[in-house]
Amino acid sequence: MRYRIVAVGRLKNAALRAVCDEYLERLRHYTKVDEHEVKDEARVLGAVPEGARLVALTRRGDEWSSVQLAEWTEKWDMDGRDVVFAIGGADTLPDEVLRAAERLWSLSQLTLPHEVARVVVYEQLYRAHTIRRGEPYHRGT
Repeated sequence: MRYRIVAVGRLKNAALRAVCDEYLERLRHYTKVDEHEVKDEARVLGAVPEGARLVALTRRGDEWSSVQLAEWTEKWDMDGRDVVFAIGGADTLPDEVLRAAERLWSLSQLTLPHEVARVVVYEQLYRAHTIRRGEPYHRGT
């Protein structure tokens, strides 16, 4: 089972790139994860491997707590299918991507830059795995 983050656009900001890399390194202690950048929203579905579960990030999605995400990751690990998280660019994800997704996830009702959304996804996946193992990183309820 592998996680893949498909993100529209390059992460050009060096500070945000460093934060993403830090969380990717931490996350790789628990699971397999890779990042795939595409030029535009029209290429997102082409980056989703056949048979993978697609989770699209959109303000129209369900908001999950960190504990709920931990529960989802546990279910997905047990299922064994790869999970792809799709993060749109400034133009959001097209309806065809949202229709293809098994789950729609909203990080917040706030409008976030896609680069910041990527940082939040990596951090939350890391947090979810520490919650599952009872590690002290997560202090929320």
